[in-house]
Amino acid sequence: MRVDLFDFELPEERIALRPAEPRDSARMLVVRSGETLADMSVGDLPSLLNHGDVLVLNDTRVIPAQLKGRRVRGEAVAHVDATLHMRTAPDRWLAFMRPGKRVAVGDRIQFGHDAEACMLGQLDATVLEKGEGGEALLAFDLAGPALDEALHAVGHIPLPPYIASKRADDERDRKDYQTVYAREEGAVAAPTAGLHFTPELFAALEARGVEKQFVTLHVGAGTFLPVKADDTADHKMHSEIGHVSAETAAVLNAARARGNKVVAVGTTSLRLMESAARADGTLAAWSGPTDIFITPGYRFKFVDALMTNFHLPRSTLFMLVSAFAGLERMHEVYAHAIASGYRFYSYGDASLLFRDDQ
Repeated sequence: MRVDLFDFELPEERIALRPAEPRDSARMLVVRSGETLADMSVGDLPSLLNHGDVLVLNDTRVIPAQLKGRRVRGEAVAHVDATLHMRTAPDRWLAFMRPGKRVAVGDRIQFGHDAEACMLGQLDATVLEKGEGGEALLAFDLAGPALDEALHAVGHIPLPPYIASKRADDERDRKDYQTVYAREEGAVAAPTAGLHFTPELFAALEARGVEKQFVTLHVGAGTFLPVKADDTADHKMHSEIGHVSAETAAVLNAARARGNKVVAVGTTSLRLMESAARADGTLAAWSGPTDIFITPGYRFKFVDALMTNFHLPRSTLFMLVSAFAGLERMHEVYAHAIASGYRFYSYGDASLLFRDDQ
């Protein structure tokens, strides 16, 4: 499909730079096929679900994966930034380097040398491979837990470009850009639909009889990459590592078998479940990489409803929601959201989409 079919105009003032307080006070636009759009709030979610429905949440935890460094090549020194996006070994990460033209295979990169972080104020790496679009494979001098500790000492929370271009990250972001249920370290971007949940909202959902299950998809920086191709068929998705346990798969299969809905909290949960879904519409245990790219025409096998934020124009995420609820419908939804003052992107408001074919 033509990528320009997924374009729309978004006023700058609609981009949220901080989350709503409290988190579950954010607005939520409810979208059902054939029904009028309903302006509600995240706190209304329990009333929209039935006893026995199951929310599926991504429990990945964001790490400080944004690194500021300097490339050392003999006497020549140049400043570079790295955004880690996928770990490939205890000491190795794939990263997007900016500016990418400043690094080459064999270069030494020194990170954190200006940081005031005790003995962990320095972290060095070697460029092992160079790919397209500024991507590089970095081999760090530290490995395993020692590398993790160093990243926490010298790294920054990798705020999305549309926020980072307007303000620097701060200590507040270390809490704000993390779900309250985050536990499995490895993401470099938050599963942002989950940012709306609070202990109070979970208590209300439990009282309603709505269950919750956790899956893990370590969101990579590739989620922010623009689609540069003119046709969706020419776009390559970056892989992300995910896990669905056999126990979770069994619970979700049982819910669907009894007629309840499986509700994905975020596009990451949806992509992982659709990766793990069998052709017969049941869910299998899963562990490994996925690069699933969902565009209109995709036949969903497992997920019934999707809670998600409002996404970038021409992005793979807007393509996904257009596949889920219909392209024409999503243009209508986004036009309504813009006109009604909804807040967009990672720290913005939410939508609750029920599948177009239901």
